[in-house]
Amino acid sequence: MSAIENVEAGFYLIPLPQVLSDSMHGEIPAFQLNTVVVTDKDGASGVGYTYTVGRNGAAVDAILRREMGEMLVGQEADRIEYLWQKMWWGLHYGGRGGPSMLAISAVDMALWDLKAKKLALPLWNLLGGYDDEVPCYAGGVDLDFSLEALLAQTDRNLEKGFRAIKMKVGRARLSEDVERVKAMRAHLGADFPLMADANMKWSVDEAIRAARALQPAELVWLEEPTIPDDPAGHARIVREGGVPIAAGENLRTPWEFKLYMAEGAVTFPEPDVTNCGGVTGFMKIARLAEAFNLPVTSHGAHDVTVHLLAACPNRSYLEVHSFGLDRYIAEPLVIRDGNALAPNRPGHGVEFDWGALSKLNG
Repeated sequence: MSAIENVEAGFYLIPLPQVLSDSMHGEIPAFQLNTVVVTDKDGASGVGYTYTVGRNGAAVDAILRREMGEMLVGQEADRIEYLWQKMWWGLHYGGRGGPSMLAISAVDMALWDLKAKKLALPLWNLLGGYDDEVPCYAGGVDLDFSLEALLAQTDRNLEKGFRAIKMKVGRARLSEDVERVKAMRAHLGADFPLMADANMKWSVDEAIRAARALQPAELVWLEEPTIPDDPAGHARIVREGGVPIAAGENLRTPWEFKLYMAEGAVTFPEPDVTNCGGVTGFMKIARLAEAFNLPVTSHGAHDVTVHLLAACPNRSYLEVHSFGLDRYIAEPLVIRDGNALAPNRPGHGVEFDWGALSKLNG
């Protein structure tokens, strides 16, 4: 492996085909995509990306453009753990999380892509190679959909090959959530894997009440019932709510996940490779979950994350939601009979349509 010669950032606004909504972010018409290409002295390159839901993408872009080249150019590209620590401590004082961690995540993803390409291995194989068929679910961002639209979306997802589905909860009245979940359960049948996501909507006591009210639906999990800053509150919800809890998309470090796991505050740890420290951070969290005998799931970036869960014996479900990004990728993720197939192309296999992206302003 040769030294890093260039770190190039990109910043784009990706419009969504349909306006989405959840309980805390409201309506989401578009998202911001940050990309980074790391090139070594041999001319080989790796690609990484991260995203934000409408805000702060410019801050990530500034870090990628102003900080990463200075820290990384001239360093050996295959020393990924060393480079992860260098980025983490280099940016630590100015922000141990937030835009800094999103930027680290994108660069780390690119470094792993570069390494796997140079070894002519798919990323999932390089990371350990457990099973290239990963159970997956369709992640709906559908809080404000009418019940008819929700069920119609569900039928489309079934036609696409999904055998597990997640819906949003957190409406103004709990009774509305209960009725919608009840309707979905009736529509899908008793044994179909169904998840619900509250996006941090409730207080701890409200979340316990909601979890108890949703118990008859036999959810695989209730996701993000309250704010991520309260692991003790999450532990209460796990103990008193009677429903498994998924959480972690808003946690940023392996140490935050350790607090949750050690306190019994999460049933399904849910890291996002684009904000938890990239491939390196995600795999640290997944191995930590394995040590706690917990199944790991995922949030976002399914085209890369499928490789990571394919390397984990304790994987549960891969969340599949492209946020419209599939339109700008050469070969989108393949779903077959409820499983996502990890590509066997070298690297993570994501190839952006840079020409189409160049027409979008960040």
